[in-house]
Amino acid sequence: MENEKPHNNRFKPEIGRGCAFCDCGAEVEARPCDGCFKLHETAWLDEYPVNVPTDIVEVRFKNTRRSFYQNVNNLPLKRGDIVAVEASPGHDIGIVSLTGDLVARQMRRTGFNPYNGEFKKIYRKAKPYDIERWQEAIALEHETMIASRQIAADMGLNMKIGDVEYQGDKIKAIFYYIADERVDFRELIKVFAERFHIRIEMKQIGARQEAGRIGGLGACGRELCCASWMSSFSSVTTGAARVQDISLNPQKLAGQCSKLKCCMMYEYDTYVDARKEFPRLREPLQTIDGEWFLVKSDVLAGTMTFSSSKEAMVNVTTLPVARVKEILALNRQGKKADQLQHAEALRTEVEEPTYRTEEDSITRFDQAKRRKRGGRNRNKGGEKAAPNNNTQNKSRQESADKGSETPKEESARPAREDVRNDRRGRRNNERQNGEKKTNDRKEGQRQSTPAEARDRNRSEREAPANGAAPQEHTENGTGNRNRRRNRHRNGGGDQTAPAGKKGGDNGPAPQNA
Repeated sequence: MENEKPHNNRFKPEIGRGCAFCDCGAEVEARPCDGCFKLHETAWLDEYPVNVPTDIVEVRFKNTRRSFYQNVNNLPLKRGDIVAVEASPGHDIGIVSLTGDLVARQMRRTGFNPYNGEFKKIYRKAKPYDIERWQEAIALEHETMIASRQIAADMGLNMKIGDVEYQGDKIKAIFYYIADERVDFRELIKVFAERFHIRIEMKQIGARQEAGRIGGLGACGRELCCASWMSSFSSVTTGAARVQDISLNPQKLAGQCSKLKCCMMYEYDTYVDARKEFPRLREPLQTIDGEWFLVKSDVLAGTMTFSSSKEAMVNVTTLPVARVKEILALNRQGKKADQLQHAEALRTEVEEPTYRTEEDSITRFDQAKRRKRGGRNRNKGGEKAAPNNNTQNKSRQESADKGSETPKEESARPAREDVRNDRRGRRNNERQNGEKKTNDRKEGQRQSTPAEARDRNRSEREAPANGAAPQEHTENGTGNRNRRRNRHRNGGGDQTAPAGKKGGDNGPAPQNA
Protein backbone atom coordinates (compact mmCIF):
# COMPACT_ATOMS: atom_id res chain seq x y z
CA MET A 1 0.00 0.00 0.00
CA GLU A 2 1.42 3.34 -1.00
CA ASN A 3 0.35 5.43 1.98
CA GLU A 4 1.41 2.84 4.60
CA LYS A 5 4.94 4.07 5.23
CA PRO A 6 7.03 3.93 8.39
CA HIS A 7 6.55 7.04 10.52
CA ASN A 8 9.46 9.40 11.07
CA ASN A 9 10.31 11.52 14.07
CA ARG A 10 7.67 14.10 13.19
CA PHE A 11 4.84 11.57 13.43
CA LYS A 12 3.77 10.21 16.84
CA PRO A 13 2.46 6.63 16.52
CA GLU A 14 -0.75 5.47 18.18
CA ILE A 15 -0.34 1.73 18.72
CA GLY A 16 -3.97 0.99 19.52
CA ARG A 17 -5.29 2.43 16.27
CA GLY A 18 -2.34 1.64 14.02
CA CYS A 19 -1.76 5.18 12.81
CA ALA A 20 0.50 8.18 13.46
CA PHE A 21 -0.39 11.83 14.04
CA CYS A 22 1.57 14.92 13.06
CA ASP A 23 0.90 18.50 14.22
CA CYS A 24 3.76 19.91 12.18
CA GLY A 25 1.63 21.71 9.56
CA ALA A 26 -1.27 24.07 9.65
CA GLU A 27 -3.66 21.14 10.04
CA VAL A 28 -3.44 17.87 11.93
CA GLU A 29 -2.44 14.97 9.70
CA ALA A 30 -2.77 11.23 10.29
CA ARG A 31 -1.17 8.34 8.44
CA PRO A 32 -1.72 4.58 8.90
CA CYS A 33 1.26 2.58 10.18
CA ASP A 34 1.46 -0.98 8.97
CA GLY A 35 2.32 -3.43 11.76
CA CYS A 36 1.09 -1.24 14.66
CA PHE A 37 -2.37 -2.74 15.05
CA LYS A 38 -4.01 -5.99 16.14
CA LEU A 39 -5.64 -8.63 13.92
CA HIS A 40 -3.48 -8.18 10.86
CA GLU A 41 -4.90 -9.17 7.51
CA THR A 42 -3.27 -9.97 4.17
CA ALA A 43 -4.95 -8.59 1.08
CA TRP A 44 -3.89 -11.46 -1.18
CA LEU A 45 -6.59 -10.60 -3.76
CA ASP A 46 -5.60 -6.95 -3.96
CA GLU A 47 -3.71 -7.31 -7.25
CA TYR A 48 -6.53 -9.16 -9.00
CA PRO A 49 -9.56 -7.42 -10.57
CA VAL A 50 -12.77 -7.35 -8.56
CA ASN A 51 -15.09 -10.10 -9.77
CA VAL A 52 -18.15 -9.19 -7.74
CA PRO A 53 -18.46 -5.42 -7.19
CA THR A 54 -19.54 -4.67 -3.64
CA ASP A 55 -20.00 -1.53 -1.58
CA ILE A 56 -19.26 -3.22 1.76
CA VAL A 57 -15.88 -2.48 3.37
CA GLU A 58 -14.25 -3.51 6.65
CA VAL A 59 -13.23 -0.74 9.06
CA ARG A 60 -10.99 -1.30 12.08
CA PHE A 61 -10.96 0.71 15.30
CA LYS A 62 -8.96 0.38 18.52
CA ASN A 63 -7.19 -2.94 19.15
CA THR A 64 -9.39 -5.84 17.98
CA ARG A 65 -12.70 -4.04 17.33
CA ARG A 66 -13.74 -4.27 13.67
CA SER A 67 -16.99 -3.97 11.78
CA PHE A 68 -18.42 -3.83 8.25
CA TYR A 69 -19.93 -0.67 6.75
CA GLN A 70 -21.67 0.23 3.53
CA ASN A 71 -20.23 2.82 1.15
CA VAL A 72 -23.52 4.55 0.33
CA ASN A 73 -21.85 7.62 -1.22
CA ASN A 74 -19.68 5.56 -3.62
CA LEU A 75 -16.46 7.05 -2.30
CA PRO A 76 -13.18 5.87 -3.92
CA LEU A 77 -11.94 4.01 -0.85
CA LYS A 78 -8.83 1.89 -0.50
CA ARG A 79 -6.96 0.21 2.34
CA GLY A 80 -5.57 2.74 4.83
CA ASP A 81 -8.11 5.52 4.26
CA ILE A 82 -9.34 7.23 7.45
CA VAL A 83 -13.12 7.57 7.31
CA ALA A 84 -15.99 8.86 9.46
CA VAL A 85 -18.67 6.20 9.95
CA GLU A 86 -22.10 6.03 11.52
CA ALA A 87 -22.32 5.48 15.29
CA SER A 88 -25.06 5.51 17.89
CA PRO A 89 -25.13 8.38 18.69
CA GLY A 90 -22.84 10.62 16.62
CA HIS A 91 -20.05 9.36 14.40
CA ASP A 92 -16.84 7.42 14.86
CA ILE A 93 -13.44 7.52 13.14
CA GLY A 94 -11.84 4.35 11.76
CA ILE A 95 -9.39 3.07 9.16
CA VAL A 96 -10.39 0.98 6.12
CA SER A 97 -8.75 -2.47 6.40
CA LEU A 98 -10.36 -4.55 3.58
CA THR A 99 -12.15 -3.87 0.30
CA GLY A 100 -13.30 -5.94 -2.67
CA ASP A 101 -13.86 -9.69 -2.77
CA LEU A 102 -12.07 -10.36 0.52
CA VAL A 103 -14.82 -8.60 2.48
CA ALA A 104 -17.34 -11.36 1.71
CA ARG A 105 -14.83 -14.05 2.69
CA GLN A 106 -14.06 -12.22 5.93
CA MET A 107 -17.76 -11.89 6.80
CA ARG A 108 -18.24 -15.62 6.21
CA ARG A 109 -15.21 -16.51 8.34
CA THR A 110 -16.17 -14.31 11.31
CA GLY A 111 -19.91 -15.03 11.07
CA PHE A 112 -20.88 -11.36 10.94
CA ASN A 113 -24.59 -10.52 10.74
CA PRO A 114 -25.71 -6.91 10.23
CA TYR A 115 -27.94 -5.37 12.86
CA ASN A 116 -31.61 -5.68 11.72
CA GLY A 117 -30.34 -6.73 8.30
CA GLU A 118 -28.91 -3.27 7.56
CA PHE A 119 -25.32 -2.12 7.43
CA LYS A 120 -24.16 1.10 9.03
CA LYS A 121 -23.04 3.79 6.62
CA ILE A 122 -19.77 5.51 5.77
CA TYR A 123 -20.31 9.25 5.83
CA ARG A 124 -17.10 10.69 4.38
CA LYS A 125 -13.35 10.61 4.46
CA ALA A 126 -12.03 12.13 7.67
CA LYS A 127 -11.29 15.84 7.53
CA PRO A 128 -8.55 17.61 9.53
CA TYR A 129 -11.18 18.77 12.04
CA ASP A 130 -12.31 15.14 12.57
CA ILE A 131 -8.72 13.95 13.02
CA GLU A 132 -7.97 16.71 15.53
CA ARG A 133 -11.02 15.86 17.64
CA TRP A 134 -10.19 12.16 17.34
CA GLN A 135 -6.68 12.82 18.64
CA GLU A 136 -8.06 14.71 21.64
CA ALA A 137 -10.35 11.80 22.47
CA ILE A 138 -7.47 9.30 22.32
CA ALA A 139 -5.46 11.43 24.76
CA LEU A 140 -8.22 11.08 27.41
CA GLU A 141 -8.42 7.27 27.37
CA HIS A 142 -5.60 6.40 29.77
CA GLU A 143 -6.58 8.93 32.44
CA THR A 144 -10.22 7.83 32.22
CA MET A 145 -9.25 4.16 32.68
CA ILE A 146 -7.19 4.87 35.82
CA ALA A 147 -9.96 7.00 37.35
CA SER A 148 -12.66 4.43 36.52
CA ARG A 149 -10.69 1.65 38.21
CA GLN A 150 -10.43 3.72 41.38
CA ILE A 151 -14.15 4.47 41.36
CA ALA A 152 -15.07 0.79 40.89
CA ALA A 153 -12.74 -0.20 43.75
CA ASP A 154 -14.26 2.41 46.07
CA MET A 155 -17.75 1.09 45.31
CA GLY A 156 -16.63 -2.47 46.12
CA LEU A 157 -17.52 -3.98 42.74
CA ASN A 158 -15.89 -7.31 41.86
CA MET A 159 -14.80 -6.32 38.35
CA LYS A 160 -11.68 -5.27 36.47
CA ILE A 161 -11.78 -2.49 33.89
CA GLY A 162 -9.20 -3.47 31.28
CA ASP A 163 -9.55 -0.80 28.59
CA VAL A 164 -11.43 2.37 27.62
CA GLU A 165 -12.16 3.39 24.03
CA TYR A 166 -13.47 6.85 23.20
CA GLN A 167 -15.66 7.45 20.17
CA GLY A 168 -14.22 9.66 17.43
CA ASP A 169 -16.50 12.63 18.24
CA LYS A 170 -15.68 12.44 22.00
CA ILE A 171 -19.27 12.12 23.17
CA LYS A 172 -19.24 8.43 24.08
CA ALA A 173 -16.84 5.88 25.60
CA ILE A 174 -16.83 2.09 25.78
CA PHE A 175 -15.58 0.54 29.05
CA TYR A 176 -14.31 -3.07 28.65
CA TYR A 177 -14.37 -5.05 31.90
CA ILE A 178 -13.84 -8.59 33.16
CA ALA A 179 -15.93 -10.16 35.94
CA ASP A 180 -16.31 -13.71 37.21
CA GLU A 181 -19.89 -13.14 38.34
CA ARG A 182 -22.81 -10.91 37.53
CA VAL A 183 -22.16 -7.25 38.40
CA ASP A 184 -24.80 -4.59 39.02
CA PHE A 185 -23.14 -1.47 37.61
CA ARG A 186 -26.19 0.80 37.34
CA GLU A 187 -24.90 3.11 40.05
CA LEU A 188 -21.43 2.93 38.52
CA ILE A 189 -22.71 4.25 35.18
CA LYS A 190 -24.31 7.23 36.91
CA VAL A 191 -21.04 8.05 38.69
CA PHE A 192 -19.09 7.74 35.41
CA ALA A 193 -21.53 10.05 33.58
CA GLU A 194 -21.27 12.72 36.28
CA ARG A 195 -17.50 12.43 36.46
CA PHE A 196 -16.55 12.29 32.74
CA HIS A 197 -19.59 14.03 31.18
CA ILE A 198 -19.95 11.47 28.36
CA ARG A 199 -22.26 8.64 27.39
CA ILE A 200 -21.24 5.32 28.93
CA GLU A 201 -21.32 1.86 27.35
CA MET A 202 -20.20 -1.14 29.43
CA LYS A 203 -19.02 -4.23 27.51
CA GLN A 204 -18.02 -7.45 29.26
CA ILE A 205 -15.22 -9.51 27.70
CA GLY A 206 -13.54 -12.79 28.59
CA ALA A 207 -9.97 -13.59 29.48
CA ARG A 208 -9.15 -14.58 25.89
CA GLN A 209 -10.51 -11.30 24.49
CA GLU A 210 -8.52 -9.36 27.06
CA ALA A 211 -5.29 -11.13 26.08
CA GLY A 212 -6.06 -10.28 22.43
CA ARG A 213 -6.55 -6.61 23.23
CA ILE A 214 -3.39 -6.37 25.31
CA GLY A 215 -1.20 -8.53 23.06
CA GLY A 216 2.14 -10.17 23.80
CA LEU A 217 4.35 -13.11 22.87
CA GLY A 218 3.47 -16.74 23.40
CA ALA A 219 5.58 -19.73 24.45
CA CYS A 220 6.38 -20.37 20.77
CA GLY A 221 8.11 -16.99 20.51
CA ARG A 222 5.55 -15.49 18.14
CA GLU A 223 2.80 -12.94 18.66
CA LEU A 224 -0.33 -14.23 20.36
CA CYS A 225 -2.81 -15.76 17.94
CA CYS A 226 -5.70 -13.90 19.57
CA ALA A 227 -3.89 -10.60 18.91
CA SER A 228 -2.65 -11.36 15.40
CA TRP A 229 -5.40 -13.18 13.47
CA MET A 230 -7.98 -15.01 15.64
CA SER A 231 -11.36 -13.26 15.77
CA SER A 232 -13.54 -16.08 17.17
CA PHE A 233 -12.71 -18.46 20.00
CA SER A 234 -13.76 -22.09 20.48
CA SER A 235 -13.93 -23.95 23.77
CA VAL A 236 -10.80 -25.93 24.65
CA THR A 237 -10.88 -28.93 27.00
CA THR A 238 -8.31 -31.33 28.39
CA GLY A 239 -9.74 -34.01 26.10
CA ALA A 240 -7.85 -32.38 23.25
CA ALA A 241 -4.62 -32.94 25.17
CA ARG A 242 -5.44 -36.59 25.81
CA VAL A 243 -6.23 -37.28 22.16
CA GLN A 244 -2.89 -35.76 21.09
CA ASP A 245 -0.92 -37.58 23.84
CA ILE A 246 0.11 -34.30 25.47
CA SER A 247 1.25 -34.30 29.09
CA LEU A 248 -1.52 -32.99 31.34
CA ASN A 249 0.67 -30.34 32.96
CA PRO A 250 -1.44 -27.26 33.73
CA GLN A 251 1.59 -24.95 33.62
CA LYS A 252 2.39 -25.99 30.05
CA LEU A 253 -1.19 -26.23 28.80
CA ALA A 254 -2.25 -22.78 30.03
CA GLY A 255 -1.61 -19.62 28.04
CA GLN A 256 -1.06 -16.05 29.16
CA CYS A 257 -4.80 -15.65 29.75
CA SER A 258 -4.69 -18.53 32.32
CA LYS A 259 -6.92 -20.56 30.01
CA LEU A 260 -6.06 -23.63 27.95
CA LYS A 261 -4.08 -22.69 24.85
CA CYS A 262 -6.12 -22.14 21.72
CA CYS A 263 -3.45 -23.81 19.59
CA MET A 264 -4.37 -27.18 21.11
CA MET A 265 -7.36 -27.23 18.78
CA TYR A 266 -5.37 -26.64 15.59
CA GLU A 267 -4.39 -30.30 15.07
CA TYR A 268 -7.22 -31.86 17.05
CA ASP A 269 -9.25 -32.86 13.98
CA THR A 270 -6.19 -34.46 12.35
CA TYR A 271 -5.55 -36.62 15.41
CA VAL A 272 -9.20 -37.63 15.63
CA ASP A 273 -9.21 -38.75 11.98
CA ALA A 274 -5.94 -40.66 12.41
CA ARG A 275 -7.19 -42.47 15.52
CA LYS A 276 -10.10 -43.92 13.58
CA GLU A 277 -7.67 -46.34 11.91
CA PHE A 278 -6.45 -47.68 15.26
CA PRO A 279 -8.31 -50.74 16.63
CA ARG A 280 -9.63 -50.69 20.19
CA LEU A 281 -7.84 -53.32 22.26
CA ARG A 282 -9.78 -54.58 25.26
CA GLU A 283 -7.72 -57.76 25.64
CA PRO A 284 -4.04 -58.56 25.01
CA LEU A 285 -2.86 -60.07 21.73
CA GLN A 286 -2.68 -63.88 21.80
CA THR A 287 0.35 -65.57 20.22
CA ILE A 288 2.06 -68.92 20.65
CA ASP A 289 4.83 -67.23 22.61
CA GLY A 290 2.34 -65.69 25.05
CA GLU A 291 0.23 -62.59 25.60
CA TRP A 292 1.23 -59.09 24.54
CA PHE A 293 -0.13 -55.97 26.22
CA LEU A 294 -0.52 -52.55 24.63
CA VAL A 295 1.89 -49.95 26.01
CA LYS A 296 1.41 -46.89 23.78
CA SER A 297 0.25 -45.77 20.35
CA ASP A 298 1.96 -43.38 17.97
CA VAL A 299 -0.83 -41.69 16.04
CA LEU A 300 1.32 -39.87 13.50
CA ALA A 301 3.61 -42.87 12.78
CA GLY A 302 0.70 -45.34 12.71
CA THR A 303 2.35 -47.84 15.08
CA MET A 304 1.43 -49.58 18.33
CA THR A 305 3.92 -50.76 20.97
CA PHE A 306 3.39 -53.96 23.00
CA SER A 307 5.08 -55.54 26.01
CA SER A 308 5.13 -59.17 27.13
CA SER A 309 4.48 -58.11 30.74
CA LYS A 310 1.47 -56.19 31.97
CA GLU A 311 3.33 -54.48 34.79
CA ALA A 312 6.73 -53.77 33.26
CA MET A 313 8.36 -52.88 29.95
CA VAL A 314 9.69 -56.29 28.91
CA ASN A 315 10.43 -57.41 25.32
CA VAL A 316 8.98 -54.19 23.93
CA THR A 317 7.95 -54.60 20.28
CA THR A 318 6.49 -52.01 17.91
CA LEU A 319 4.01 -53.16 15.27
CA PRO A 320 2.21 -51.36 12.45
CA VAL A 321 -1.55 -51.02 12.68
CA ALA A 322 -2.12 -53.46 9.79
CA ARG A 323 -0.25 -56.27 11.60
CA VAL A 324 -2.23 -55.65 14.80
CA LYS A 325 -5.49 -55.99 12.84
CA GLU A 326 -4.31 -59.32 11.39
CA ILE A 327 -3.55 -60.75 14.84
CA LEU A 328 -6.89 -59.50 16.17
CA ALA A 329 -8.72 -61.23 13.32
CA LEU A 330 -6.97 -64.54 14.17
CA ASN A 331 -7.77 -64.18 17.88
CA ARG A 332 -11.45 -63.61 17.13
CA GLN A 333 -11.45 -66.92 15.23
CA GLY A 334 -9.97 -68.66 18.27
CA LYS A 335 -6.49 -68.98 16.80
CA LYS A 336 -3.14 -67.76 18.00
CA ALA A 337 -0.59 -66.09 15.80
CA ASP A 338 2.64 -68.00 15.24
CA GLN A 339 4.74 -64.95 15.97
CA LEU A 340 4.16 -61.32 16.77
CA GLN A 341 6.03 -59.93 13.77
CA HIS A 342 6.31 -61.02 10.17
CA ALA A 343 9.36 -62.99 9.11
CA GLU A 344 10.44 -60.09 6.93
CA ALA A 345 10.33 -57.72 9.87
CA LEU A 346 12.59 -60.03 11.92
CA ARG A 347 15.55 -59.52 9.62
CA THR A 348 18.33 -57.59 11.21
CA GLU A 349 18.66 -54.14 9.82
CA VAL A 350 22.00 -53.39 8.23
CA GLU A 351 23.61 -50.41 9.86
CA GLU A 352 24.31 -47.81 7.25
CA PRO A 353 27.73 -46.17 7.28
CA THR A 354 27.79 -42.66 8.61
CA TYR A 355 30.96 -41.66 6.72
CA ARG A 356 32.15 -39.82 9.78
CA THR A 357 35.75 -38.71 9.72
CA GLU A 358 38.03 -36.95 12.15
CA GLU A 359 36.99 -33.65 10.67
CA ASP A 360 33.50 -34.12 12.15
CA SER A 361 34.79 -34.60 15.69
CA ILE A 362 33.72 -31.86 18.05
CA THR A 363 36.96 -32.20 20.03
CA ARG A 364 39.32 -31.83 17.09
CA PHE A 365 40.30 -28.33 18.23
CA ASP A 366 41.06 -29.37 21.79
CA GLN A 367 44.78 -29.61 22.57
CA ALA A 368 46.36 -31.16 25.63
CA LYS A 369 48.09 -28.62 27.80
CA ARG A 370 51.82 -29.23 27.83
CA ARG A 371 53.65 -28.68 31.08
CA LYS A 372 56.51 -26.27 30.74
CA ARG A 373 59.93 -27.61 31.64
CA GLY A 374 61.70 -25.78 34.41
CA GLY A 375 60.16 -22.59 35.63
CA ARG A 376 60.91 -19.54 37.60
CA ASN A 377 62.41 -21.53 40.47
CA ARG A 378 64.81 -23.37 38.20
CA ASN A 379 67.96 -21.97 39.91
CA LYS A 380 66.45 -21.48 43.34
CA GLY A 381 68.96 -21.78 46.19
CA GLY A 382 71.98 -21.46 43.92
CA GLU A 383 72.15 -25.23 43.36
CA LYS A 384 72.56 -24.84 39.59
CA ALA A 385 75.17 -22.40 38.46
CA ALA A 386 74.91 -20.22 35.41
CA PRO A 387 76.61 -21.63 32.32
CA ASN A 388 80.24 -20.66 31.99
CA ASN A 389 81.73 -18.66 29.22
CA ASN A 390 82.95 -21.73 27.34
CA THR A 391 79.41 -23.00 26.93
CA GLN A 392 78.24 -19.58 25.76
CA ASN A 393 81.09 -19.33 23.25
CA LYS A 394 80.28 -22.79 21.95
CA SER A 395 76.62 -21.90 21.41
CA ARG A 396 77.67 -18.73 19.60
CA GLN A 397 80.01 -20.71 17.35
CA GLU A 398 77.24 -23.20 16.50
CA SER A 399 74.86 -20.38 15.67
CA ALA A 400 77.49 -18.76 13.47
CA ASP A 401 77.89 -22.02 11.53
CA LYS A 402 74.15 -22.09 10.91
CA GLY A 403 73.97 -18.44 10.02
CA SER A 404 73.64 -19.17 6.31
CA GLU A 405 70.25 -20.83 6.85
CA THR A 406 68.48 -18.47 9.28
CA PRO A 407 70.75 -15.51 9.99
CA LYS A 408 68.22 -13.33 11.82
CA GLU A 409 66.86 -15.96 14.19
CA GLU A 410 70.24 -17.56 15.00
CA SER A 411 71.94 -14.22 15.62
CA ALA A 412 69.18 -13.05 17.96
CA ARG A 413 69.09 -16.28 19.97
CA PRO A 414 72.60 -16.00 21.63
CA ALA A 415 71.85 -12.43 22.63
CA ARG A 416 68.71 -13.54 24.47
CA GLU A 417 70.59 -16.38 26.15
CA ASP A 418 73.31 -13.98 27.33
CA VAL A 419 70.70 -11.72 28.90
CA ARG A 420 69.08 -14.66 30.69
CA ASN A 421 72.43 -15.98 31.95
CA ASP A 422 73.42 -12.56 33.25
CA ARG A 423 70.16 -12.26 35.15
CA ARG A 424 70.56 -15.73 36.66
CA GLY A 425 74.13 -15.04 37.72
CA ARG A 426 73.16 -11.71 39.25
CA ARG A 427 70.36 -13.32 41.27
CA ASN A 428 72.63 -16.12 42.48
CA ASN A 429 75.30 -13.66 43.63
CA GLU A 430 72.77 -11.55 45.49
CA ARG A 431 71.36 -14.63 47.19
CA GLN A 432 74.80 -15.91 48.17
CA ASN A 433 75.88 -12.53 49.55
CA GLY A 434 72.70 -12.34 51.60
CA GLU A 435 73.24 -15.80 53.05
CA LYS A 436 76.88 -14.99 53.86
CA LYS A 437 75.94 -11.85 55.76
CA THR A 438 73.29 -13.73 57.70
CA ASN A 439 75.65 -16.54 58.62
CA ASP A 440 78.38 -14.12 59.65
CA ARG A 441 75.94 -12.28 61.86
CA LYS A 442 74.90 -15.57 63.48
CA GLU A 443 78.51 -16.63 63.96
CA GLY A 444 79.31 -13.32 65.57
CA GLN A 445 76.45 -13.77 67.99
CA ARG A 446 77.58 -17.31 68.86
CA GLN A 447 81.23 -16.32 69.65
CA SER A 448 80.66 -15.52 73.27
CA THR A 449 83.65 -17.22 75.08
CA PRO A 450 87.32 -17.83 74.16
CA ALA A 451 86.94 -21.57 74.82
CA GLU A 452 84.20 -21.88 72.20
CA ALA A 453 86.29 -19.97 69.64
CA ARG A 454 89.32 -22.22 70.37
CA ASP A 455 87.22 -25.40 69.84
CA ARG A 456 85.82 -24.03 66.57
CA ASN A 457 89.32 -23.24 65.20
CA ARG A 458 90.54 -26.72 66.16
CA SER A 459 87.63 -28.34 64.22
CA GLU A 460 88.41 -26.20 61.18
CA ARG A 461 92.08 -27.31 61.22
CA GLU A 462 91.13 -30.98 61.55
CA ALA A 463 88.59 -30.89 58.69
CA PRO A 464 91.12 -31.13 55.76
CA ALA A 465 92.82 -34.07 57.45
CA ASN A 466 89.54 -36.00 57.50
CA GLY A 467 89.02 -35.55 53.76
CA ALA A 468 86.53 -32.68 53.99
CA ALA A 469 86.44 -29.82 51.51
CA PRO A 470 88.41 -26.69 52.42
CA GLN A 471 86.50 -23.85 53.92
CA GLU A 472 86.29 -21.61 50.89
CA HIS A 473 83.60 -19.57 49.25
CA THR A 474 82.82 -21.49 46.04
CA GLU A 475 80.61 -20.55 43.18
CA ASN A 476 77.99 -23.20 43.89
CA GLY A 477 77.66 -22.63 47.63
CA THR A 478 79.04 -20.88 50.69
CA GLY A 479 81.80 -21.75 53.12
CA ASN A 480 79.29 -21.63 55.90
CA ARG A 481 77.38 -24.59 54.47
CA ASN A 482 80.58 -26.66 54.14
CA ARG A 483 81.57 -25.77 57.69
CA ARG A 484 78.28 -27.11 59.06
CA ARG A 485 78.60 -30.24 56.92
CA ASN A 486 82.09 -30.92 58.32
CA ARG A 487 80.91 -30.54 61.90
CA HIS A 488 78.14 -33.07 61.25
CA ARG A 489 80.60 -35.60 59.78
CA ASN A 490 83.07 -35.21 62.65
CA GLY A 491 80.33 -35.61 65.21
CA GLY A 492 81.09 -32.22 66.67
CA GLY A 493 79.12 -29.06 66.96
CA ASP A 494 78.80 -25.78 68.73
CA GLN A 495 78.12 -26.00 72.40
CA THR A 496 76.04 -22.91 72.35
CA ALA A 497 73.79 -23.93 69.41
CA PRO A 498 70.13 -23.93 70.43
CA ALA A 499 68.22 -27.20 70.49
CA GLY A 500 66.00 -28.03 67.51
CA LYS A 501 68.01 -25.93 65.01
CA LYS A 502 69.68 -27.26 61.88
CA GLY A 503 73.41 -27.71 62.28
CA GLY A 504 73.13 -28.14 66.08
CA ASP A 505 72.73 -31.24 68.26
CA ASN A 506 69.94 -31.95 70.70
CA GLY A 507 72.43 -31.90 73.58
CA PRO A 508 75.71 -30.19 74.45
CA ALA A 509 78.71 -31.23 72.35
CA PRO A 510 81.41 -33.28 74.08
CA GLN A 511 84.58 -31.46 75.05
CA ASN A 512 87.68 -32.41 73.06
CA ALA A 513 90.65 -33.46 75.18
